[in-house]
Amino acid sequence: MGQTIPQITLNNGVKMPQFGLGVFKVDNAADVKNSIKWALADGYRLIDTAMIYQNEEWVGEAIKESGVARADLFITSKLWNADRGYEETKLAFAASLKRLGLDYLDLYLIHWPAAGYVESWRAMTDLYHEGKIRAIGVSNFQPHHLAELAAHSDVVPVVDQIETHPIFQQKELHRYLTEHQIAHEAWGPLGQGKTDILSDPVLQKIATKYGKSTAQVVLRWHIDRGVIIIPKSVHEQRVAENMAIFDFSLTPAEMAAIAELDQNKRLSHSPDDTDWLAATQKA
Repeated sequence: MGQTIPQITLNNGVKMPQFGLGVFKVDNAADVKNSIKWALADGYRLIDTAMIYQNEEWVGEAIKESGVARADLFITSKLWNADRGYEETKLAFAASLKRLGLDYLDLYLIHWPAAGYVESWRAMTDLYHEGKIRAIGVSNFQPHHLAELAAHSDVVPVVDQIETHPIFQQKELHRYLTEHQIAHEAWGPLGQGKTDILSDPVLQKIATKYGKSTAQVVLRWHIDRGVIIIPKSVHEQRVAENMAIFDFSLTPAEMAAIAELDQNKRLSHSPDDTDWLAATQKA
């Protein structure tokens, strides 16, 4: 499409595409492989999966079949809540690598701050130093979870992948991450269809100005905010449209108008819901 995806330099010097494809809730082989095939053909290079998505094997098959050189790809997976502890984390990482058919990951994240994450981080730090992971980070961590890691390790997460969209902008956490040189990565960047935000008149007015969809405006808002995004789609046209956001940028006034849409409304689980986290750790 002739568009260049910006690169974010992580705090360990590794460069990560600011835009990629997520495969959360893509639960059949054809959809996973087709979406990745379309994305890579359009110029995507970042693919984000996780053990709990139960599609790592299909992601790996799509990578092999794509013909794109492994060195040109940026592959992320995540450690699930039930796999906590030093040895458990190493085993879970090895299992993810095997399912993906890869010999290293570009980024490995602790999926949620479930109990035992400090020991898991120690294992991930060792895997990182061994060269089996190019960068390590976290997902759904709050500042107090990050402070706990910092008290036990001198390796700072490169990324915190968190729920972020126009009605839940994570402004305070965004500031915290910026101050601590941790990249902000958004999951559910369009609200996962759980909100009517894409019908908002503010977004519609901006979209009309640029000849874009409201979804494209929201994705561009993330980019202009310095956030890494991994929108999901299993539709070929939408995969292409999601990337067609690098030929315009929003004005400061437009960014301010979108900032006003924030309702601080989380649409998924809270990282501080310890009962839910404990339940997810049971076999």
